[in-house]
Amino acid sequence: MRLRWLWVPLFIFGFCSTPASADTRVIVRTTLGLHGLQAFCNGLPLLQSCTVVGGLDGPLNQLFLITTPLDLTTILNLLGNTVGIVDAEADQLLNLVGGLNQVTTPPASLSDTTPVSYSGSTVWNGYANQPAAQIVRVSQAQTTFQVTGTGIVADIDTGVDPNHPVLKPVLLPGYDFTRNQPGGSEMTDYTGSPPPPNTANVAQVNQSTAAVLDQSTAAVLDTPQYSAFGHGTMVMGVIHLVAPGAQLLPLKAFSSNGNGNLSDILHAVYYGVQSGANVINMSFDVKSNSLEFSKALDYANQNNVICASSAGNDGMQEIVYPAAFQNDVMGVASTSDTDTRSSFSNYGDAIVWVAAPGEAIVTTYPFSSYAAGWGTSFSAPFVSGAGALLLNLDKATNQSKAAAAVAHAVPVGSGMGNGRLDLVQALQSVAPPVGNPADFAVSINPSGSAVNPGQAATFTISATPSGGFNHVVMFTCSGLPTGASCTVAPSSVTLDGTNASTAKLVVTTSHGGALLWTRLHIEPRINPWSATALLAAWILFLVILIASRGVQRRTPRVLLAGSAILLAALCSSCGSGVVTTTNPGKGPPGPTPSGKYDIVVTGSSGNVSHATTTQLTVN
Repeated sequence: MRLRWLWVPLFIFGFCSTPASADTRVIVRTTLGLHGLQAFCNGLPLLQSCTVVGGLDGPLNQLFLITTPLDLTTILNLLGNTVGIVDAEADQLLNLVGGLNQVTTPPASLSDTTPVSYSGSTVWNGYANQPAAQIVRVSQAQTTFQVTGTGIVADIDTGVDPNHPVLKPVLLPGYDFTRNQPGGSEMTDYTGSPPPPNTANVAQVNQSTAAVLDQSTAAVLDTPQYSAFGHGTMVMGVIHLVAPGAQLLPLKAFSSNGNGNLSDILHAVYYGVQSGANVINMSFDVKSNSLEFSKALDYANQNNVICASSAGNDGMQEIVYPAAFQNDVMGVASTSDTDTRSSFSNYGDAIVWVAAPGEAIVTTYPFSSYAAGWGTSFSAPFVSGAGALLLNLDKATNQSKAAAAVAHAVPVGSGMGNGRLDLVQALQSVAPPVGNPADFAVSINPSGSAVNPGQAATFTISATPSGGFNHVVMFTCSGLPTGASCTVAPSSVTLDGTNASTAKLVVTTSHGGALLWTRLHIEPRINPWSATALLAAWILFLVILIASRGVQRRTPRVLLAGSAILLAALCSSCGSGVVTTTNPGKGPPGPTPSGKYDIVVTGSSGNVSHATTTQLTVN
C-alpha cells in the first residue's frame, strides 16, 4: 500500500535521548521476505541506499530493521511506493530512567540478613518475608493451593546476573538483543571488579532506578553509565519471590545506562513467544503508540502468552504503552504498604488493570546481593508471577483468563483498575483450594426413565456445596443416543456455601428421520407445428363448406362434427410429462434406536468437576 506522509514521534520514557547512530533506523513490515527487501535496498541509487540489519520476527519473515543515510521522510516515501511494503515506522531510542519515584528511608527488611530456605535456595529473611509479600499473600497462596509457579516467565529488561545464587537454579540462557548474541546477562555491561561485600549500610545507587544498595556497591555504580544497572536482576527477583517454581528467561533489550531500541523490544517479544514463554514481563513504559508494538503483543496473545507491564512513574493520569494495549497486557500501578496509590504511580483505568506493592521492594541485585526498589517496575512482576501460579491450576490459562483472575482484587480507590493484587483471591477464582474440604457434589433424580421414540424425559440435577463452597458450577451432558438432544436450565448455578441448587435436564428423543415432500403433476406437451397445420385445415374446410353450400340448417351439426375431429387430431399430437419436485426436510437424522443409555451429567467449577449418571430407556 502507499504510505502517505508519516510522522513517527519520538518515544519518551523518562529522559529523552539522541540516536546512537547517524543512520536512520526504520522498522519495516513486508511480504517480500528477507531477500525481497534486500533486493529493494540493493536496487536503490548509491546515494539512496539502505541496509537490511536483520529480521525481528524469526521464522515469520515479515518484520525487519533497516538502516539508511536518508532522512526519515524520504525513506518512508520510498518504502510507501514499493509493492510488498505493508507499513514502516521509525525505530526509536527508549530509556528506562526517570520518573518521580524516589528513595525514602531504606526498609528494615533490607537489613534482615537472617538466612532462610526458600524453594531450595538460601535467601535473606528480609526478601522472603518482606511486607509486600505478606500484603499480596504470597506464602498463603502457595501453601493453600500447593503452587509455586510453572512454565517460563520472560522479562524484557537490562538482563540478569546469571550467577546470582537465588536465581541461578531457574534461569534459562536467554538472549542479548543489544549485542545480537545468546545469553541474557547484564554483567556484560559491567567493567571492573565486583565491589567488596558490605551489608552494614545502605545508600541510594541512583535516582533513576530509585534503588538502595549496600554502601560499597553504591560507591562503584553511582554513575550515569550504570543508571539502570541491576534493573533486570531486581525485576527477576520479584517474579521469583512470587513463583519460585517458574523458569526465568532474560531477554536483554536495554543497556546498563537504560537505553534500548524499540526494534530490540519487538525482537524480544517475538523471540520470547517462539521460545515457549508463558508469561512476558515488561517493566517499562513509553508515551507514544507503535503499530508494530501492538502487533507484536497481538501475536503474543494469539499464542496464549500472559503479558504484564508497569504503568509508569510520572504520578499522572496519562496514556502509556504497552499498558494501554489492554486486550493484550495487564498494566500495573504501584501501591504503598498501606494500600494507597504511590505518589509516583501513574493511574487511570485506561492503563491500569490492577495494582501491586511498589515501594521498598526487597529483591535480588547483581554481585549476589540484594537491593530495595521503588517504582511500578517492581509492581508489574508481582502480576507476572501471579500468571505463573495460575498456570499451576490451569495449563490453558491465557491472557484473558489471567486478567479475569487477578481482577479479584482489593479495592484501593479510583484510577487503580480492579484494585490491589491478592493472590489468594485470584487463585480462588480459578479453583477451590487443594486439600481444603470446600467442594461440591452433583446428583440427579430420578436415576432412570423410560420413553418412546419422540418423547422427552425430565430429570432434576442438584449441586450441593460442602465446606462453604460458594462458586459457579456449570452443567453439561453427554452419552446421548442417536437423534437425541439435551437441555439444562439454568445451565449454571452459583452455590452459597450451604444450600443445594437445582437445574432441570430434559432429554428429547426423535421418532423419525428427515422428511421429504414430493409434488407430482402432469403437464401437457403439444407439438406446435401439428397444431398449426390442423387449425389451418379446419379454417380451409369452413371456407369450402360455406362457398359450396351456403349456410344451411345442417351447418351447426357439420361444425360440431368438424370440431370433434379437430380436437381428436390435436390430442393425437399431444404428449404428457410427469414433473416431480423433491425438498429435503430438516428433521432428525433418524429415529432414536431402542435400548438403554447412560446419560452423564457433569458439573464443573474451575478445574474441579464431578459427574453423575442416569439411565434412559428408549422403548
